[in-house]
Amino acid sequence: MTRAPVRIGNCSGFYGDRITAAREMVEGGPIDVLTGDYLAELTMLILYKARRKDPTGGYAKTFLTQVEHVLGTCLDRGIRIVSNAGGLNPAGLASDLTALAQRLGLAPRIAYVHGDDLVDRLDDIQAAGHTLAHLDTGVTLADAGVNPVSANAYLGAWGITEALRADADVVVTGRVTDASVVVGPAAWWHGWERTDFDAIAGAMAAGHVIECGPQATGGNYSFFEEITDRRYPGFPIAEVAADGSSVITKHADTGGLVSPGTVTAQLLYEIGEPAYLGPDAVAHFDSLQLTQDGEHRVLISGTRGSAPTDRLKVALNYEGGYRNTMTLVLTGTRIEEKAAWAEQQLVELLGGRERFAEFDAQLLRFDHPDAPTNAEATAHLRVTVKDPDRRTVGRAFSNTTMELALGGYPGFHTTTPPSSESAFGVYWPSLVPASEVEHRVTLPDGTTTPVPHSPVTAGVPAPAEPVVPASVAGPTRRLPLGEIAAARSGDKGGNANIGLWTRTDDEYTWLRGHLTVERVRELLPEAAGLEIRRFDLPNLRALNIVVIGILGAGVASATRPDPQAKGLGEYLRSRLVDIPVALLPG
Repeated sequence: MTRAPVRIGNCSGFYGDRITAAREMVEGGPIDVLTGDYLAELTMLILYKARRKDPTGGYAKTFLTQVEHVLGTCLDRGIRIVSNAGGLNPAGLASDLTALAQRLGLAPRIAYVHGDDLVDRLDDIQAAGHTLAHLDTGVTLADAGVNPVSANAYLGAWGITEALRADADVVVTGRVTDASVVVGPAAWWHGWERTDFDAIAGAMAAGHVIECGPQATGGNYSFFEEITDRRYPGFPIAEVAADGSSVITKHADTGGLVSPGTVTAQLLYEIGEPAYLGPDAVAHFDSLQLTQDGEHRVLISGTRGSAPTDRLKVALNYEGGYRNTMTLVLTGTRIEEKAAWAEQQLVELLGGRERFAEFDAQLLRFDHPDAPTNAEATAHLRVTVKDPDRRTVGRAFSNTTMELALGGYPGFHTTTPPSSESAFGVYWPSLVPASEVEHRVTLPDGTTTPVPHSPVTAGVPAPAEPVVPASVAGPTRRLPLGEIAAARSGDKGGNANIGLWTRTDDEYTWLRGHLTVERVRELLPEAAGLEIRRFDLPNLRALNIVVIGILGAGVASATRPDPQAKGLGEYLRSRLVDIPVALLPG
């Protein structure tokens, strides 16, 4: 007998998200499972630093507060709680959850998933002949000569499923894929097998949509004029059916919007090829379909799945050294001359660029001619230095910058007083054989069970070549690209992706023909010397653009003002292009 869809509600998209979201999700309407995603790539480095200060830490502390708000209600209603908030210490989080429950007079059955932490096994893995090569550069960890402080494989969903089958009320994990906190409960609810790849892939799509919370319900949405309810968006719910199809929705009387557009935006967020790789299946995002299924209800159907590969992604972080930034304000006319003079003087005072491992100066123009206010006549010269020696980039650097105050360009001042150095980390994505990862789950009764990798593995088919249709004929107007296309952008290590989509078939035909890799390179001057990959998703009227290396060594190390590329899509939408008049409203 087919079971009704499982209602899975998200209450966190990152470590530090809306603290009241768990209570709002549990009290706002019926759900079967409460999930939360806390582990961005940068978060693992943050948790490493926290655990270094306190060995009992290393997990997302805010999760405890959220659980305290809702645990009693969840136990009364039979709502299961599943989260990756365990970070680098899922056992520690499970222990602290037990203590919290005892303090509340409750007795939940708690399980935790572990085995993702490989940092103490890297030497053995490499000694066994498995080179840990950077996914983009191909440089091996051994050749780079660095010492990772964290190394976590992306586990799949089946440890979560086993815990729920053992009647766990709360399941916490270390580094599982973001979608696993949805796939695991769906597989438990519907009794899926490991080879039900289409169903698993459908749940992966649903998990990817709701993982970032209100980004699926109108947050960060380009066509925000469509959102008539401007209250803070309600967090998303995925109703996952037995065949893996799902309906994305939100509780009644909450802000925001759930539409094919908002769901498309999140489907395109931080992806690469349309074949979306996971440890349990490959979800082919170019096969799924979106259908409006009622107010604030969008059906995701038709997702095809295939077997996963025999390798798992592993996220490594190592300490890159220290950095410091000072921002000089330039005002009025001859901005470029003032900036060049300031940079020349500063380099001389510091003893040369070569004194630092990295010296980066960026002129950021915000100024306008004949500006109506002082602030609108200013630009910024942002100077960042990096070095393994903290003294080199500490107060010695920022104090030297202030020596320009009375002896440099006219109007000198800075946005901050002299600052101290801060440590930064470098993200290193790689692959390891799944056989080297001991995925395990500790059940509520204290027993630990191994979770084997998928019994069936396969390669991933190469993506289709982008199609460039014939140009749309007729007169054009030079307007921002955003008149036609929406965008959602984000970071994947040192790379950035920009997903773009349109609302009509004719608009997509034009976008597909106009936005070639060469045109993207023209519109994004930062990408002039970088590799750009374009992928087509006609089922979503979408393109996905991946710019390799635009974020350097990742968000923790990047020196660009938008280190996570959150605004890159909106910048691309602001660029002027020649749009056929026939496509414009009216």
